Amino acid sequence: MTYEQLKLENQLCFPVYAASRLITRAYQPYLDKLEITYPQYLVLLILWEEDSKPVNDIARKLILNTNTITPLLKRMEQMGIIVRQRSKEDERKVMVQLTEKGKYLKEEASIIPEELVKQLLNEDLQVEDLITLKDKLNTIIQLLSK
Repeated sequence: MTYEQLKLENQLCFPVYAASRLITRAYQPYLDKLEITYPQYLVLLILWEEDSKPVNDIARKLILNTNTITPLLKRMEQMGIIVRQRSKEDERKVMVQLTEKGKYLKEEASIIPEELVKQLLNEDLQVEDLITLKDKLNTIIQLLSK
């Protein structure tokens, strides 16, 4: 038996994993200028869309456990990007809000998505392809998140 199903080239997971790592690496020069990491950037994307979110909501959107995101948020708070505080309505909830520095980073980061797309586009890969890929990956995420 040749076990074709176990060859790396036949795996769905590997190109997704490799593309994720390479995309994250492409973000790095932009994030270095902002002095943030990629996971911190993801948290900021959520808060720039809607400031003041419970930790649980952020963790759920990023498909992370709260015990994974808590150290990340602590570091961001030490950096002066966010503040965390107990909800006045429900003391069990910890709310996360942007500071002025966190809000300022939004303007600085606004060029990042367009710059990344520019790096990816060529005669073999068009904007429509990227949109289709994103939609298909979101479908996979939904299926596997159940």
